[in-house]
Amino acid sequence: MTRPIRIAPSILSADFTRLGDEIRAIDAGGADYIHVDVMDGHFVPNITIGPMIVSAIRPLTKKIIDVHLMIAPADPYLSAFARAGADSITVHVEAGPHLHRSLQAIRAEGKRAGVAINPATPVSAIEHVIGDVDLVLIMSVNPGFGGQKFIAESYTKLRQARTLIGNRPIDLQVDGGVSADNAKALADAGADLYVAGTSVFSGNDPATYASRIAAIRNAATKINA
Repeated sequence: MTRPIRIAPSILSADFTRLGDEIRAIDAGGADYIHVDVMDGHFVPNITIGPMIVSAIRPLTKKIIDVHLMIAPADPYLSAFARAGADSITVHVEAGPHLHRSLQAIRAEGKRAGVAINPATPVSAIEHVIGDVDLVLIMSVNPGFGGQKFIAESYTKLRQARTLIGNRPIDLQVDGGVSADNAKALADAGADLYVAGTSVFSGNDPATYASRIAAIRNAATKINA
C-alpha cells in the first residue's frame, strides 16, 4: 500500500512565547499532523509539556494532534492526553513491561495507537504487536532533545519496519534529524510520515514555515531521473 508523504512539525522547536501563533502558522503552512513531544526527565533527559498544552492547542487546529510520549510509565497518563484532545498517542517499547496493554488502552480511548522504538532497539521488538497499532515510529536520534544528527542505521530499520508493516494501513513515521536533504532517502526506505522540528521551525519565522514544509515534501516525492 502506497501512502502519501505527510509532514508533522514538532512543536518542541516552536517559540513557546507565542505558541498559538506558531500552531496556526504551521497549520496554514501545510502541516498534516501537529507533533507533540512529551518528555519526563526520567525516560529521557529532558522535561517538556503535558496534557494542559495539548488541551490549549486543540481548539487552534483541526489537524491530527500526534502525541509522542517519551515517558515511563506511560499508562497512567494515556487517558489524560486522550481527554486533552490527542488524536494519536505513541508509546515506547522500552517504557514499560506491558506494551500490548498500553496499546489496547489507547484504542479503548478511541485514539490511534502508535509504537516507537529507540535507535538501539531492533524492529523485531514490535513484531508481536504490529496488528495492534496504527503508527510505527522509528527514532532516528536518541530521544530527549531536538537538533540532533540523524543516525544512518535508521534507514535499515525503516526498511525492516516497512517489510513488517506490509499492506497494513499503518503510518511509518521517522523522527530525528529529518530535513529536505534526507527526505528522499527516507521515502525510499519506506517512511511516509516525517516529524520535522528544527528543519521547519529554525529561526522561528512563520513566513518560512510553508516553504520549509513544502521543501521536505517535494524532496521526499522527487522521482529519480
